[in-house]
Formats: sequence, structure tokens, C-alpha cells
Amino acid sequence: MIKKTYPITEQLILNALKLAQQLHQELSREADALKKTQQVELINNIAANKKQLVVQLEQFNTQITQVLATEQLPNDQESVREYFKRAETAGLLTAESIGNWAQLMIVCAECRNLNEQNGAGIDLLSRHTKRSLDILKGKPEFANTYGSDGSTQSDRYTHTLISV
Repeated sequence: MIKKTYPITEQLILNALKLAQQLHQELSREADALKKTQQVELINNIAANKKQLVVQLEQFNTQITQVLATEQLPNDQESVREYFKRAETAGLLTAESIGNWAQLMIVCAECRNLNEQNGAGIDLLSRHTKRSLDILKGKPEFANTYGSDGSTQSDRYTHTLISV
């Protein structure tokens, strides 16, 4: 069965690598956009592109799971290595696909790190914007302090800084 599925697997991995590289580019663009400008439209376009790429990568995961299932293998890293071993045993050339798979795993790890960094940046910008709007609107803030017994105390203070 592996002789039938392996050519499909080779193409799936190659396609997934290209998608992951595109996702990495979008995440890098997003990081630059968050550092340089706060153009909502640009960031929204990047987010839409990322979402489309993620959907395609999820489809790849489903397909690779099906390929592994044909060999009665679960969907994990060890099973992928076993799949390649079985392909080699069947006389198939696997060096290029193994290299592409390794590169795919590296790019995916980089994407995960970039996405976490961008998410933290967006969260920070969001909190800063909310705090600025609350100050401008004169909404109350709570200052947390500690009493002499070590318990927290919330002191409510509010005053409008700007009146329009």
C-alpha cells in the first residue's frame, strides 16, 4: 500500500512546506506592521491571509493523518519516521521528502513562535488602547495596594482628564 500512498505523501509534504513558508512570511509582515504602524486595514488583511493558510494547513494535517492510517499508524512524529522507514524498506527514495518534512517542522516551530510574539504585541496594544480610552472617558480605575496586614486594597479613583 505504501507504494501507492508515498507519491501522494511526497506532494502533500511539499505543498505543506510552501504553505508554511507563506504563513511565516505573513507572520513576519504582521510583526513589522505591529512595530512600524498601526494600520488596522493592513493588519486585518494579513489576518485574513493567515486564516486561509491555516485552513489549508489543517487540511494537510487531515490528509497526512489519512495516509498514516493506511499504514495503521497514529498521527504523531514517531509515526511519520516509521512511515519513511517503511517507504525506504519498500525501495522508495525518501531523502528529499525527509528533508522537506524536517524543514516543515522547523518552519512550523518558527511560525508558532512568531504567532505568540505577535499575539502578545496585539494584546499589549489592545490593553494600552483600552486604558487610554478609559482615561479619556473618565471611567474609574482601580489601584491595587497592600494594607499593613498584607491584604490587597482597591482604591477607586476617577476624574475626567479631558472634557470635550
